[in-house]
Amino acid sequence: MAKRKRLTPPTMLPDMPGVAPVSAGRPPIAQVAAEAASHAALEEVSAELHSARSEGRMVLALPLEAIKLDHLVRDRIALDVTEMDALRSSLLARGQQTPIEVVDLGQGAYGLISGFRRLTALQGLLADTGQNRFARIQALVKPIGSAADSYLAMVEENEIRADLSFYERARLAAEAAELGIYPNAKKAVHALFAAAPAPKRSKIAAFLPIHDALGDVLRFPTAIPEKVGLKLAAMLGADKGFAATLRKQLLAANPESAESERKLLDGALRGAGQGRTAKSRTVDVATDIRLEAGKGRITLSGKGVTADLQDALRTWLAERDGNAMKKSKKSIT
Repeated sequence: MAKRKRLTPPTMLPDMPGVAPVSAGRPPIAQVAAEAASHAALEEVSAELHSARSEGRMVLALPLEAIKLDHLVRDRIALDVTEMDALRSSLLARGQQTPIEVVDLGQGAYGLISGFRRLTALQGLLADTGQNRFARIQALVKPIGSAADSYLAMVEENEIRADLSFYERARLAAEAAELGIYPNAKKAVHALFAAAPAPKRSKIAAFLPIHDALGDVLRFPTAIPEKVGLKLAAMLGADKGFAATLRKQLLAANPESAESERKLLDGALRGAGQGRTAKSRTVDVATDIRLEAGKGRITLSGKGVTADLQDALRTWLAERDGNAMKKSKKSIT
C-alpha cells in the first residue's frame, strides 16, 4: 500500500486577484472581529463628539469676525481700563484660558452670550500686533433656543464672574422688556435675577426709574453707589418735577468725570431734600380754620380758631397723652 504524503497549510495564501492575504497565525474570524470592534469604537467616539458639540461641551476655535457682539443688549456698559490692560497682558503671556459662550446663528455666524471682555481684548490684540494667534477665539457653542434663555445665560455667567453695578443690571432688564422679551421691566428683573436674593432684586428694581428718567443724560451711571441710587429713585418717585430739574443740571454741567457727576447728584439730592423739608402744606380742615403743617410744627389759623377750640384741643391732647401712657404701662406689665 502506497504511503500518503501529509500536507501542511501554507503560512500565507499565494497572491490571487481579489483575494486578500491572511496573516499567519490569525484566523480570518479574528480579523473581522477586530475590525468590527474598531468600527464600533470609532462610532462611539464620533457620537460622543457630536453629543459634546450639541450640548455645548466642546471648545471650538472660531474666527473673531464670526462672533456677533450685538446679538444681545450687553449687561456691561463700561470697561475698566486697568482690568482690560491686565486681561490683555494675560492673553499675551498665556493665551486664552477660559472659553467664551456663543449661540449658533447659522451660516457661519455666532451670537455672543458671555465673554465680552475676552472678545474685545483679543480684537484689540489682533489689531495692535497682527499676530494670527489672536485671530481666533475659543468658544463653547451653547444649545440655546429662545432670546429669554440667551439673556438668562449671559446674566448667570456675569453674575458669577463680573461685578456689575445695580444700574447696569436695571438697564439690562429695562432694555429686555423694551424688546418685548418680558412683559415689563420689573418682571424682567425677577426673571433674569431669579437666583439672586429678594433684597438684591428689590434694589435692582429700584434703579429702574433712574434709567427711565436719566439714562440718556447720565455719563457715568455705573459709578452711582447703591445708597445714592436708592435716594435718587425715592426722590424721582416722590417729586415729579425733580427729574426735569436734574436733567437740566446734568446737561448744563456736562460732567467730565464720575466724581464731578457724583457731586452734582449729591447736590441735587441735598437741595431737593431741603426744599421738601422747608415746604409746608396748608389745607382747610374745618369752617374758617386752616391748618399749615411743616416739619415738627402745626399752625391753625382763621376765624374758627377761638378760645373754646383752644381749650378743646388742650383737653384732647391731655387725654391722648394719658391714653398713650396707660397703653405703655400695660405693655410693660
